[in-house]
Amino acid sequence: MALARPKTLQQAKATYSTNSELAWWVFMRVSGLALIFLTFGHLFMTNILVDAGKIDYAFISQRLSTTWVRIYDTFLLGLAMLHGGNGLRYSIEDYVQNPSRRFVWKMVLYTLVIAIMIYGIISLWAIAYQPPTTPSAQ
Repeated sequence: MALARPKTLQQAKATYSTNSELAWWVFMRVSGLALIFLTFGHLFMTNILVDAGKIDYAFISQRLSTTWVRIYDTFLLGLAMLHGGNGLRYSIEDYVQNPSRRFVWKMVLYTLVIAIMIYGIISLWAIAYQPPTTPSAQ
């Protein structure tokens, strides 16, 4: 059965023996709030300002060719991966009783989170997004 998680900062200070666990507890609250605004901002920019039926490669390449959108999407990717990965780490610590299995599952989790973040950052920053060229009329 899962242990009760602290709900206030004072309970977290009393519960966690290390400063890193307290920092992750605070991070989960702050990143969760930030993710709400980042996600709704992303949805607003891509689905409300623009007709979602007209989103194609040209729109995406034009959107990702601007630096501020790449920075915005990098923050969204980073916070989402760290927030989700830390939430899964909590679940692994709560439900995997065998210490060696817990270690293996956490290493798998860390590897996947890092790999997905690297792949996402590379796809945001290393690819030169160019709008498609239309064939010239002859």
